Amino acid sequence: MLYPRTGENNLTTNKLLSFPKGFIWGSATAAYQIEGAWNEDSKGLSIWDTFSHTAGKIFQGHTGDKAVDHYHRWPEDVQIMASLGLQAYRFSTAWTRVQPTGQGAVNRAGLDFYDRLVDALLENGIQPYLTLYHWDLPQPLQDMGGWANRDIASHFAEYARIMASRLGDRVRAWMTLNEPQVAALAGYFFGEHAPGLRDPSLAFQATYNLLVGHGLALEALRSALPASAEIGIALNLSPIHPASSSDTDQLAAQRIDGIMNRLFIEPLLLGSIPPDVQESFGAFLPNPLPGDLKRISAPLDFLGINYYSRAVIRYDPDVPIAQASQVQPIGNEYSLMWEIYPPGLHEILTRVWNDYHPAKVFITENGIPVPDGLDLDKRVRDYRRIRYLRDHLAQVHQAIVDGIPITGYFVWSLVDNFEWSLGYHPRFGLVHVDFESQVRTIKESGRWYAQVIRDGGFDTQVDDEFFPR
Repeated sequence: MLYPRTGENNLTTNKLLSFPKGFIWGSATAAYQIEGAWNEDSKGLSIWDTFSHTAGKIFQGHTGDKAVDHYHRWPEDVQIMASLGLQAYRFSTAWTRVQPTGQGAVNRAGLDFYDRLVDALLENGIQPYLTLYHWDLPQPLQDMGGWANRDIASHFAEYARIMASRLGDRVRAWMTLNEPQVAALAGYFFGEHAPGLRDPSLAFQATYNLLVGHGLALEALRSALPASAEIGIALNLSPIHPASSSDTDQLAAQRIDGIMNRLFIEPLLLGSIPPDVQESFGAFLPNPLPGDLKRISAPLDFLGINYYSRAVIRYDPDVPIAQASQVQPIGNEYSLMWEIYPPGLHEILTRVWNDYHPAKVFITENGIPVPDGLDLDKRVRDYRRIRYLRDHLAQVHQAIVDGIPITGYFVWSLVDNFEWSLGYHPRFGLVHVDFESQVRTIKESGRWYAQVIRDGGFDTQVDDEFFPR
C-alpha cells in the first residue's frame, strides 16, 4: 500500500485504468503566478502587487514582478503545452491588464495579449478554459473596500462582459471565480493573502459579495456569449474529518465544513445558506437582498473542483469564532504544504454528486509541491509527483465508474511559479523553471502525464521502487 490511510475506500489497484472517450486532459495556471510584467503596457496595480511589495508578507521577500515571465515567453509555453499533448489549458486573465483601475477605460494592450494567447492555443489544438478572477483584485477597487464592498460585484460583472465581448467567439469554457473561499478567508480573515486583513465581519461580507459577483458575472457572460459556451466556477473543496469521535470534535468539524465547503457550494447549487452556518456565524453574515440567492444559484454548465487534501479538525476553544483547529495525523505522508490523502478526492466527488447533483464536473486543480530540481544530467526525477497524480487519477476514475459525470482533469500546475505568500519555495509544475535564467525543463512527471494523455489512461501496476518517497 502506497499510503497509510484513514478511511480506505477499497479502490481496486493493479489494473489498466482507461478514461472515457472525450475526457479532457489539461493543466492550469493563474495570471499573477506566471505572467510577470507587473507594470508593463499600462497594466494597473493589483492587491497582490501591493501585498508582495509589503515587507514581511512573502517568503524571503519574493514578488510576482517577473514570476516566470509568461507575458513575454508565452509562445514557448504554448509550444511546451503542445509537446505534452495538452487538450486544454486553464488560465486566468489579469483584471488590471484589461481595466487598470478595475473600472472605466479598457487597456487594449492587455486585451491584445490574451487575444494572441487564445489564438495560439487554438492553433495548437488546445482549448482555452478561462478564469476571470484568480485573486488579483485591482488595488483601486480595494481602496474602495474590496470585496467587502458590494459595489465591486457590479464592477466585476462589467469586466466579465468586456472579456466575453472580446474572446467569446473563440473561448468556449469560462469560470467566474477561482476559490472564493481562499480569496475571502485567507485575504480578509487570516490575513495570509492579499489584501492582508484580519476582520471576521469583512471576511463574511467578502464571501457574500464574491458570490453576488459570480451571479452578476454569470448574467453578463450569458448575455454576451454564444449559446454554446459553457460557464462554471472553481471551488476548493475538501473532506473535513473530526480528529476523534468526541461530540466537541464532531461539532468543530461540522463548523469548519460549513464555512469551508457548504457556505460556498450551497448558495451556488441550492440557492440557500446552510442553517447551521447561519446559527454559528450569522452575526457576521450580511442579510441577502431580494433576488440575490436566485441570482447566485442561476444554473451552471459545470462545477470545477480543486482538490489537494483533507482537513482533520479538533475542538479548540482558544481559536476565536470557529473554536476549531487543524491537526496533522501522525504516520501519514505529507507534501511541503499538506497531508497527501488521495481517498479524499473520491470522497468529495461522491458527496458533491449525491448532495448537489451538478450538471457535470471538472477537476480544475490537483497537484503537489515536493522538493525537486535538475539532476546532473538536466533531468527532474519528480517521482513523488507522479505517484501523487497516479493515485489521485485512480480516484477520479473510480468516481467515473460510480456514475459521476467528470469530464476533465487539470494538473496544477503547468510550470513552477509564484506560490502566493510562500513565494518561489514550493514547486508544483510539470515543467521546471530556473527562476534566474527562466529556462524551462519538462520534468519526468510531465513526460508521464503526456503518456497518460496519449494512452487515455495508465497502468496502475507499477513497481513502487520506481516511485521513491
